[in-house]
Amino acid sequence: MDTGPGGIYSRLEDAGYKPSRYTELVKTRMPSREETTALQLGAGVPVLVLQRVAYDSNGRPVEVNEMTLTGDRYELLYEIPAD
Repeated sequence: MDTGPGGIYSRLEDAGYKPSRYTELVKTRMPSREETTALQLGAGVPVLVLQRVAYDSNGRPVEVNEMTLTGDRYELLYEIPAD
């Protein structure tokens, strides 16, 4: 699905739901049979599951996203301000 210039977050802002903060939960687990087939995983390869929730300035969730990633092909890097 093409969400146009700026992606889904621009469409949320256009609708009056500008995200102001996010939470992410990252966990690993072994894949289901369906995930093993769909992601073409080798035996014993885990998946990363990333659950992201975007909140507006009132604390209301405006997007919930869950991604299942192949554990042997992805790295996650986070930059966290110290202030």
